This record gives sequence, structure tokens and C-alpha cells, in this order.
Amino acid sequence: MATAPRVLLVVARFYPDIAAALVDGAETALGAAGARCDLANVPGALEIPAAIAMAADGDAFDGYVALGCVIRGETSHYEHVCHESAGGLARLALERRLAVGNGILTTDTMAQARARAAVARGNKGGAAAEACLAMIALSERFRAAP
Repeated sequence: MATAPRVLLVVARFYPDIAAALVDGAETALGAAGARCDLANVPGALEIPAAIAMAADGDAFDGYVALGCVIRGETSHYEHVCHESAGGLARLALERRLAVGNGILTTDTMAQARARAAVARGNKGGAAAEACLAMIALSERFRAAP
């Protein structure tokens, strides 16, 4: 890209400590790549696709990173939230041709979530930001192709 890519981090704050660690990892990865980022907070993982769709109606961002955590509970709600949030992100990427990095953790326990969010252990927020940047670059490559 001729200019630094601008990426929106959409963060579900349902588990604040996990969200903060994921944001830290994503900001670190984006900063290392010279990208600029903005932050939008939403209540939970189900709201992330809608927030990205709202933001994509404008032309301010080159890509989007979804960050949050869903931890299995005693009901089937976990499956619904995981399926709908991931499906919403996939539909946005496919139908609207958006560069989206999915950093929504889906775990059985809080310990698993903490391990996946830990910056020292390969933070999934950073991995989602890197995936977003890769998709931005691919999009730019295809647009520039004859």
C-alpha cells in the first residue's frame, strides 16, 4: 500500500482481561507493520459483525480485526454465539470483500482463554491482526493486477 493501512479493532469486552490482552497483541502486530488502528468496543461477540458492517459502510478502514472471547458454559448458548459470530464475520468477508481477521477465542475454560490471549505465548489478537494485514495486501495485489 502507498499509505499505512488503517485497521479497526472491534472488541467484545465481555471478559475485560482477555479483551485487553488480545488488543495488546493486535496493537503490537499492527504497530510493527506500520499500520494505524482505531478501537471500537461492543458488549459481546454477537455484536462484532454488526459493528464491522456499520464501519464498512464508510470508507475509513482498510481492514477489520474481531477480538473477543466465548467460553463454554452449561447451556447451548456457547454454540450459538460461536457459530453466529464466526458466520457473520465470514459473510462480511465474502459478500462485502472485507479484509477481516478473526480473533474471537472459543474455549472451554478461562484458563484456555488466558493461554491463547497471553502475549508471551503467541497472542491470538496479534495473529488475527496479521491475518487482516495479509488480506489487505492480497486485496491490493488483486486490485493492481492487469
